[in-house]
Amino acid sequence: MIFANPHYLYLLLLLIPLIVWYILRMRKKQASLQVSAIQAFDTPEATTWKVYMRHLPFVLRMISVALIIVILARPQSTNSWENRNTEGIDIMLTIDVSGTMLAEDLKPNRLEAAKNVAASFINGRPNDNIGLVVFSGESFTQCPLTTDHAILLNLFKDIHNQMIEDGTAIGLGLANAVNRIKDSQAKSRVIILLTDGSNNSGEIAPVTAAEIARTFGVRVYTIGVGTRGEAPYPFPTPYGIQYQNIPVDIDEPALQQIASLTGGQYFRATDNASLKSIYDEIDRMEKTKISVQQYSKKQEEYKPLALLLFALLLFELLLRNTLLRNIP
Repeated sequence: MIFANPHYLYLLLLLIPLIVWYILRMRKKQASLQVSAIQAFDTPEATTWKVYMRHLPFVLRMISVALIIVILARPQSTNSWENRNTEGIDIMLTIDVSGTMLAEDLKPNRLEAAKNVAASFINGRPNDNIGLVVFSGESFTQCPLTTDHAILLNLFKDIHNQMIEDGTAIGLGLANAVNRIKDSQAKSRVIILLTDGSNNSGEIAPVTAAEIARTFGVRVYTIGVGTRGEAPYPFPTPYGIQYQNIPVDIDEPALQQIASLTGGQYFRATDNASLKSIYDEIDRMEKTKISVQQYSKKQEEYKPLALLLFALLLFELLLRNTLLRNIP
């Protein structure tokens, strides 16, 4: 129950002084009679029902006034509901799994750091369709677009180095991701491409793949992973793992061009903290849009109150002119 004019309900406070006035008036209105002796009144008669009912007309009058005020406030019933249409953003994560992703400038290494941060990113976006493409010398889809993030996260655990031919086919990985997301009906389609190298494999150039993405309205965020200079890399030897510093070679101009062509942005992650902050920034820029549609049907509910008011006034009128009639 709602009221179209709720401010009228403050008039109910006027009932308080009316009730006080009635009580004081009744106290002053007690009749008195002078007699020479009171012995005849020593045993009073039982109080009749009319004595108790003499206040009923006033009670009915106060209820009537209260009903008038409530009617003026226009009580209404409403049937309303809310439809939430989640316009989730479709996101394809495209991750480099080449051999250099085992470098340990990020901890425990670049690949594991990328997996951990991406998993956290997925958990923070429950309304989005998210898929996963991996690439090195070749590319394949680890998981198509899905809202079942539990399955997606389980497939993340299976990502490892040497799962496909080694190399860095950035263009092929991006083209595969575009192919997976191009038919999406989402209003926003995004690819997050993460790599630590330069394109040296595949039949598709990175810029060509970026132009294809732009044609389908897909925005690409590129992330270059690796410290500046050299990074420690574990080499297996007969005497165990030996570490050697290898040069960090990221084709930043190509990654910047991919992002620029598609309306995305390029980021450089030199450690775990910067990689996490990059995903946090992308998360803020690509927030899920939720449109809420409200439907409301209001109906005036004063009629039952008006009928009750009429009945109370009629009952009070009958009482004052019959059972509780005053004799002058």
